[in-house]
Amino acid sequence: MKGVARVVVGYSGGRQLDPTYRKIKDHTEAVLIEFDPDVVSYEDLLVDWARQSSPYRQSSNQYRSAIFYVSEEQEEVALDTVKSLKAGAQGKKVYVDVERATKFYQAKEYHQNFMTKRGQGRGL
Repeated sequence: MKGVARVVVGYSGGRQLDPTYRKIKDHTEAVLIEFDPDVVSYEDLLVDWARQSSPYRQSSNQYRSAIFYVSEEQEEVALDTVKSLKAGAQGKKVYVDVERATKFYQAKEYHQNFMTKRGQGRGL
């Protein structure tokens, strides 16, 4: 996506220190997206996320659908995104948590660009 400088796979949303893939503790698998807001907005990122996600089933904490924000403005956009998902859910329950971002822990290198490494995705 134009304006996205970097996407990093890791863990966020928890309080316990030093989660890993094997010991995720109270965290959620997440991506940290570095982007240029003059080129792409947070809202644009969430619209793209919503097109690719399927938040219609409840999952464990590790795999839950969550939107993390760092400002009140982003929180509003995230809540509006969830509201839109619910409006188009055709009676299905939507499971998306909206939370202030906590410390982000980067996953090991072999988790980065996972789909691209397997020929199933596109890199930056």
